[in-house]
Amino acid sequence: MSQRQVLQVFEQYQKSRTQFVQTIAELATRPQNIETLQNAGVMSLLRPLLLDVVPTIQQTAALALGRLASYNEDLAEAVVKGDILPQLIYSLAEQNRFYKKAAAFVLRAVAKHSPALAQAVVDCGALDALVISLEEFDPDVKEAAAWALGYIARHNANLSQEVVDAGAVPLLVLCIQEPEVALKRIAASAVSDIAKHSPELAQTVVDTGAIAHLAQMILNPDAKLKRQVFSALSQISKHSVDLAEMVVEAEIFPAVLACLRDPDEYVRKNVTTLMREITKHTPELSQMIVNTGGVAAVIDYLGDSRGNVRLPGIMMLGYVAAHSENLAMAVIVSKGVPQLAICLSEEPEEHIKAATAWAFGQIGRHTPEHARAVATANVLPNLLALYMDTDSSEDLQVKAKKALKSILPKCNYLPALEPLLYEAPSNILKHVVCQFSKVLPRDSKARRLFVTSGGLKKVQEIKADPGSALQEYINSINSCYPEEIVRYYSPGYSETLLERVEKYQPV
Repeated sequence: MSQRQVLQVFEQYQKSRTQFVQTIAELATRPQNIETLQNAGVMSLLRPLLLDVVPTIQQTAALALGRLASYNEDLAEAVVKGDILPQLIYSLAEQNRFYKKAAAFVLRAVAKHSPALAQAVVDCGALDALVISLEEFDPDVKEAAAWALGYIARHNANLSQEVVDAGAVPLLVLCIQEPEVALKRIAASAVSDIAKHSPELAQTVVDTGAIAHLAQMILNPDAKLKRQVFSALSQISKHSVDLAEMVVEAEIFPAVLACLRDPDEYVRKNVTTLMREITKHTPELSQMIVNTGGVAAVIDYLGDSRGNVRLPGIMMLGYVAAHSENLAMAVIVSKGVPQLAICLSEEPEEHIKAATAWAFGQIGRHTPEHARAVATANVLPNLLALYMDTDSSEDLQVKAKKALKSILPKCNYLPALEPLLYEAPSNILKHVVCQFSKVLPRDSKARRLFVTSGGLKKVQEIKADPGSALQEYINSINSCYPEEIVRYYSPGYSETLLERVEKYQPV
């Protein structure tokens, strides 16, 4: 065989390998092909191609493996069991930038599925190689490495700590400062994934100066970047008062309120989540948000939103109101109660209804004025209906009951309480009757209205245990009226009168 023929054989072999890996990489993009490829043992066929002498074949083989591993946990485990990871990690330090990007993609695809698989990636020594890749000149390699580190860190505090111990955080913060928007996004996301697990991890992120660099990007025109920036600031803020104050001190308010009108709903949701995480800590932080117009802005946001993106806004209003009478009144004055009432009636999801019920409890529990604001929005019958509905989740029933028991003892607005006399079970009814027993002795107009509306008649129909608190409240109400009026509205009185008519003998 001549030299030319030998070269032709090698060329043909190379073309075949190239065509094979390209075809597999293409097939792996379509879910319907995955099971067939898996059954054909494609993993074992791709593994030797990672060591191919032709760089493009190596890169395409790694890309194909990443796409397969990304699809499900079984294929990711096959990558681990096939001893493919050590080869990829070795190549991260040795090969060109295209291969490094593909290798980091495989590590991310494996790590994303579960803490166990992410730990397997770490145990193979991936962290050092990925951290070194963050210092590469090529931004695509940095991005791929940051992405993989974020997917490892997001699972739990232990894995996040390992990412921190490998020295990733300062380099991720440097990546946030790079000009490439895609790299900024992924680095901010990775920082968020590290900070979310514990105050200590969040403090590590803060100590590298991350807050200042994140704060500079809150008005960046790129929506996906803003999502990650607000997510990272939220994950830092949520852990403690000190961390929340450090975020506030970066002077992001009131500038962030403009983002509540951003066209991207996830930007709006993440801004509201940030405000929720800040306001929950102290009255002072809540007051700062109120002073910058944050409460009114969130109420407008609730009016313009639907579904799950409303949840952080609802909770934020609840946290603000929970701190003090004045802060709860700020929510009321900003017309928060009618908007929350709309959320309670509109939203089908029970966890959103439960959060709204909780928020009403925080608003209405302070004084009669606060309770009246909630009662006049016709919220109490809705809360009662949710509590009594057997189809409501346990959490929703508990939240609705707690809200009622928080609001009713403060509520002296009788027109809103009267409908509850006809529907409420005894454990709620006693709070309703108690309020009537407090108000009626002091208000002659209310006493008259209570008779003409049928309220007094209804009270006489209530079956209370002798000596119970409920019976005492009923006695207190009855003592506000002449005895013959109470008898007149008592059950069976009409029959008594008829008997007297029958027995009466005219003169």
